[in-house]
Amino acid sequence: MTESETKQKDIKSDQLVVPKGHEISELEIDFITTGAMKSINYTPLILYIPVIWISSFLVIIFWVYFFILNELVILQVVLFPPMVFGSYMVFILGVAISAKLLMIIIEMIHLPREGIFIAQKGNKEYDFWCLRVQLKKFVLWVMDNCPVPWIDIWGFKWFGLKVDFSSHMFDAWVDTEFIEFGHKITVGQGATLMSSMVVGKYLIIKKIIFEDYAVIGGVSNIAPGTKIGEETIIGAFSTTNYNQELEPGWVYFGIPASKLKENKYSEIRTGMVYKKDVDEESKYLVKEDINIDEDGNK
Repeated sequence: MTESETKQKDIKSDQLVVPKGHEISELEIDFITTGAMKSINYTPLILYIPVIWISSFLVIIFWVYFFILNELVILQVVLFPPMVFGSYMVFILGVAISAKLLMIIIEMIHLPREGIFIAQKGNKEYDFWCLRVQLKKFVLWVMDNCPVPWIDIWGFKWFGLKVDFSSHMFDAWVDTEFIEFGHKITVGQGATLMSSMVVGKYLIIKKIIFEDYAVIGGVSNIAPGTKIGEETIIGAFSTTNYNQELEPGWVYFGIPASKLKENKYSEIRTGMVYKKDVDEESKYLVKEDINIDEDGNK
């Protein structure tokens, strides 16, 4: 069996859609030549109109009630600064709610699924992918730039990302579909986590899994189908391949990411933690309580 036939068999076993008459080698991800921005359909930008209109209308109502309920000029002046911030938060809330309603309608018409599809107008999977990406891009940008803590994480959860509030994403682009975060995942600044992307003439959608305590270095690119093991670290400026599995407890680096060394700081979380006595120059284990709810979440 040739290498190409082996790859064909792997793809079929994953139940992915592979266009007939094409070699799997054409689907290999090259972040230098990937035509994602060139291929994307910008027509869905029209969805921003109702989102911005509804959000702005809520802000107008907010200010109208403020001036009606506060007839005293001195009170209006005193409360003006918090009202400005309040209107900003109302706008964000309006963007999140209106975009979510649109997203529900879009997914009722066509539910997203994993696979490899032709990236061209007229292909249903591609057209609806463009709709979802463009709509979420604006909403998540608004929420990610909000100074209030946890608003960005709430935004990602609101649009389908499986993540808890223990994880951190520092100015990173993270797809919300088909991504599953474990506990305390750290994503560095400028990193890109893509469960879907356009490679040449193909759209690839495949689930990404991050197990507990994984760390993604800044300006790294995580490709669709990547599975990152527990306590695994990916160095900055690194890239994973499509469907790549990274073993637990290792440091990976490079393009594509390959094993660099074992993560010597990786420890099984059993409730025992190390504490250091600087004066005595000693280190010892201490039993600590771990908060776990009825569902088993930490």
